[in-house]
Amino acid sequence: MTGIVDLEKAKLELKARRGYRNWASRFGEKFGLSTNLSHISDKTLIFLARGKGNSPFYLDDLIMNLQGLGSGFEFNDLDTKDKMIVMDRHLFLLDRIRFEYMKRLGWLNNYPGEKFTLIELIIKYDQFAPGMQARSPVLSEDHPDYPKFWKMGPFEKEEFIRKLVYTALKEIEDHSTTL
Repeated sequence: MTGIVDLEKAKLELKARRGYRNWASRFGEKFGLSTNLSHISDKTLIFLARGKGNSPFYLDDLIMNLQGLGSGFEFNDLDTKDKMIVMDRHLFLLDRIRFEYMKRLGWLNNYPGEKFTLIELIIKYDQFAPGMQARSPVLSEDHPDYPKFWKMGPFEKEEFIRKLVYTALKEIEDHSTTL
């Protein structure tokens, strides 16, 4: 006997290969089961964080392949229930992507979910999302508004971070013009 094959892991690897197929050709990077946001290049992260043009396709394609819903090209053919499954995960991932960018800018110390792989965030969405969405990222002590942020209540912190996302998106736009 040569070894035991973990069928669930093999199925997941196949789904991940399919899901990342378009990512590999578009971004020229290697992606797999162990890919988390910290592994992705700045250029790819910025592209995904913008959420414009065809960038949503790449998240949808990954999500749909992992959820067994086909490819991202078939998004418009999904029924309403399945579209909601994809959109919920898409928005959840988009937040994590933008938080990762803000962390790279030095604005955040950490954010909920940063240690998990993209695959885990998608397939364990129902388990992870409620807890992660209930917690705000931690603003960096080096950020000029840190003293004010530290004194805020949980809802005010969430609002502050959401406003900071818009500032990060402006930073992305400014950065994108220099790429």
